[in-house]
Amino acid sequence: MATILEPGQIEAAAGSPPFLHLPPHNLFSLRAGRLDRLAEGHALADYLRLLAGLCRTQQQVLDDPPSSEPLDRQRIELCLQHGLPPFAADSLSREDDWQAFLDTLLRRYAAPEQPAVTQALDTLHAADPGQRRAWAVALVSGQYSLVPPALVPFLGAALQTAWSHWLLSTANLNLAQGPGLSQCPACGSPAMAGVIRNRGKHNGLRYLVCSLCACEWHVVRVKCVYCEQSKGLEYLSLADDRHAASQAPLRAEVCPGCNSYLKLLYLENDAHAEALSADLGSLMLDMRLAQDGYQRLAPNLLLAPGDE
Repeated sequence: MATILEPGQIEAAAGSPPFLHLPPHNLFSLRAGRLDRLAEGHALADYLRLLAGLCRTQQQVLDDPPSSEPLDRQRIELCLQHGLPPFAADSLSREDDWQAFLDTLLRRYAAPEQPAVTQALDTLHAADPGQRRAWAVALVSGQYSLVPPALVPFLGAALQTAWSHWLLSTANLNLAQGPGLSQCPACGSPAMAGVIRNRGKHNGLRYLVCSLCACEWHVVRVKCVYCEQSKGLEYLSLADDRHAASQAPLRAEVCPGCNSYLKLLYLENDAHAEALSADLGSLMLDMRLAQDGYQRLAPNLLLAPGDE
């Protein structure tokens, strides 16, 4: 029988776990492969395959980024000294450094011949820098109603690529926990999901995955990342043909205190699981939880949420 440790016990058992894990340099290739596999027999197969192709373009841009001025190192150091996210999304999205990544992604993306996709790409191509900036600010701040839904995956992909590039290409980052457990210490964006690791001496520890730059940071388990209470948490999942609900690789940690939930990936049940693709492949779970009155606070920048 598995034993679930309380937060204090987890910290003691783990010693001093690494606070951060940077994303792998082949992050977007891994996502693309997972999306292709998840698409097999899935109700949203066409959408998942569309995003797989978009992720492959993200990898091309990450491997061969546009020529642009590096971010101001003095500014980064000042943020680090004061415990602030050095790649703060709320400020950098108001500047234009990321737009070179959008232009490069749009130029390299081999779009499928679908009218809706063509129209979305044409809209982004034609938009002036100020309009693009307004959409980006709205997207990273969760104001989806201010962004045309068809633009979200392509704009989100460009933003993710820019921020992952900055994170991976900046040396000597000494990041500290942000003001909230669910906020990325690198860019301040909210977590998209959590990952329960399954290898080494830190087996069983939870890391949250940033929705923007894909940085991972350690947060103890059995604690709501939004209201920080531990009482009454439940873990819900959907059974499928391969896994019983109690052994599902993906489960939602549901908090009755603040009426919210966060998806968690259990790598012991699927060692190759990846947060963004697993999230997109489990939207039925979101629908069930929404019907039960729970709110989702974790964004996925490749998906425009519905009106609910």
